[in-house]
Amino acid sequence: MISELLCGVHELVNDSLAELQKRRYSITWKEDNSPVTEADVFLENVIRDYLSARLSDLDFIGEESWNARQPLERTWRAVLDPIDGTENFCSGLKEWGTSLSIWRGDSHAGSLLLMPELNEVMMTGKIPLVPRSRIVGFSSSFNPAIAEGLAEHTEGRIMGCAVYNLFNVIRGSFSRFINPKGARSWDLLAGVALAHEANCDVFINGKGYDGQFLDPNQRHRVDIRHRYDLYPGEGTLG
Repeated sequence: MISELLCGVHELVNDSLAELQKRRYSITWKEDNSPVTEADVFLENVIRDYLSARLSDLDFIGEESWNARQPLERTWRAVLDPIDGTENFCSGLKEWGTSLSIWRGDSHAGSLLLMPELNEVMMTGKIPLVPRSRIVGFSSSFNPAIAEGLAEHTEGRIMGCAVYNLFNVIRGSFSRFINPKGARSWDLLAGVALAHEANCDVFINGKGYDGQFLDPNQRHRVDIRHRYDLYPGEGTLG
């Protein structure tokens, strides 16, 4: 059922691209000075309605509508960032994505990472793999640790989209992704769950991740390393 649901959301987002384009450059600003477009709100509403019609007893945790005082007490949980990388999106770049993670209580049911304008999709049970890479991705919110990391790693990248970073470390196009400042669960949870599924080394706030739900009211620092040594015939990447 969850696989069909994730495929349905993938199709729904693709079918919504024309409507997103109409709303792409209609921008307001949040209290933290980050942008939100009418497309963010539109897509969150479309996906929330789709999920609510198919999962009874659903707690919906969306970036644009989450209330920190909302209790999590229902059978199902859906954690959504409708447009991750909004700064890229409203600047006309294609490096943005949709992140969705579905949980039955504290147990992971399935997750989806989607980059529609790059024609890239990954979901539970369908994770593509790349043989090897030297690239290390960093989050775009500045932190002194990022400057240190860029100095240490000659092939560093800052792409401005968590979905892009997570997608690529999970499949091996990045050898590592680091967010030393921390982000919210809608930014990270789908990617973290898929990285865990793909047997990457995953650390949240400096501790090994074992598949737990991430509190939407907290920020979470993430460090993910792709495990090339798990590929048949491959060795570790130095």
